[in-house]
Amino acid sequence: MTCEIVQKERGGVINPIFTCQPAGAQYASIGIKDCIGIVHGGQGCVMFVRLLFSQHFKDNFLLASSSVHEDGAVFGALNRVEQAVDVLLMRYPDVKVVPIITTCSTEVIGDDVDGVILKLNNGLLKEKFAGREVHLIPVHTPSFVGSQVSGYDVAVEAFVKHFALRDQPSGKLNLITGWVNPGDVTALKHLLAEMQVEATVLFEIESFDSPILPDKSGESHGNTTIEDLTGTANALGTIALNKYEGGRAAKYLENEFDIPSVIGPTPIGIRNTDTFLQNVKKLTGKPIPESLVSERGIAIDALADLVHMFLADKKVAIYGHPDLVIGLAEFCIDLEMKPVLLLLGDDNTTYKNDPRIKALQDNVEFDMEIVLNADLMELENRIKNKTVELDLILGHSKGRFTAIDNNIPMVRVGFPTYDRAGLYRHPTVGYAGAIRLAEEIANTLFTDMEYKRNKEWILSVW
Repeated sequence: MTCEIVQKERGGVINPIFTCQPAGAQYASIGIKDCIGIVHGGQGCVMFVRLLFSQHFKDNFLLASSSVHEDGAVFGALNRVEQAVDVLLMRYPDVKVVPIITTCSTEVIGDDVDGVILKLNNGLLKEKFAGREVHLIPVHTPSFVGSQVSGYDVAVEAFVKHFALRDQPSGKLNLITGWVNPGDVTALKHLLAEMQVEATVLFEIESFDSPILPDKSGESHGNTTIEDLTGTANALGTIALNKYEGGRAAKYLENEFDIPSVIGPTPIGIRNTDTFLQNVKKLTGKPIPESLVSERGIAIDALADLVHMFLADKKVAIYGHPDLVIGLAEFCIDLEMKPVLLLLGDDNTTYKNDPRIKALQDNVEFDMEIVLNADLMELENRIKNKTVELDLILGHSKGRFTAIDNNIPMVRVGFPTYDRAGLYRHPTVGYAGAIRLAEEIANTLFTDMEYKRNKEWILSVW
């Protein structure tokens, strides 16, 4: 049995798994309180990303654009940054953090964003906004390399680098969640609360599930403050749940401030949640309480009800963010399922050296293929050409038509999920996430059994 790592051979991209780097930077920025990012590029670089956020969360988020047009693309567009900062600060008097997020066009023309920020700090901010706290932060995210995954990673590092400041030890833990949902943050905070561990959560996005209030306000925003970001340099340690979504910031804090860091694994499933709690225990000295031992037992019991009879040997294809895909693959293996196809959708050449992928290569007892720089046409082709037989697809909503056209059941997980209600409210991580995800997989397979009249009678005697 083999676990083969291959590059997509076909040139070009058809139905990409991800969008571009600026999207990741924008997602990080909306997790910060009193922050509105300015995306330095065409209006579409904001409009389509905001559409994705709105589709996924069914809520509204504030992002701004420097609105570069043809003349700026030819002659340079730094004047658009100056105008954007001026208008934004006048329009939103509470804004304190303004990341300037570059795009492919403005990186290609060579706009000196760092230079214009220096100019604005010494000019506009002193002259027109004197006495007001404003942080202009360059975030370089050219769209022609990487993806929204690396863009998120770059942005988190940029925010931490700008704000982190050595002071008195806080006794807190830094928890860099990566690109997760509000339900995941709730589940992670619950685990930490049970261990009586105080943590700075980057980014605090529980409030993305925002209320509609009597004053008709409906804008969602994160609650990570400037003080939270400043205090990252004074923590007991840093846990970055995802290697490719926050790992750079964790390493920066370790190298610059001697804050010990642990990167991964993503706490999807029992095994990886156990490791997360052991890492918290190691960094804080706090014991794992009996309440979490009980939660673990409930999760194991829930999974035991499903695994052998319904999930064992089911063949799965998984696509999405790399840490998510690897975590889901590990969880599927623990459920006795067979993740036969993993699709990693950007140009990161280091994936093949990831120790988790090497562990899959060393230990899987079935044929597995891991496709680097993949797109969703790779999934389509393998199904059409019958090079892979699947019982289930795990991934975000952009693969829905492949599942529909080929009559393969699909569980939505990852970003964006816009064709199922409320998934962002529910966790994928932790023991609660393990139960929810396993039951979602099982119920999806049950429905498929019923529609296809495939041994559906088992459900009557289970």
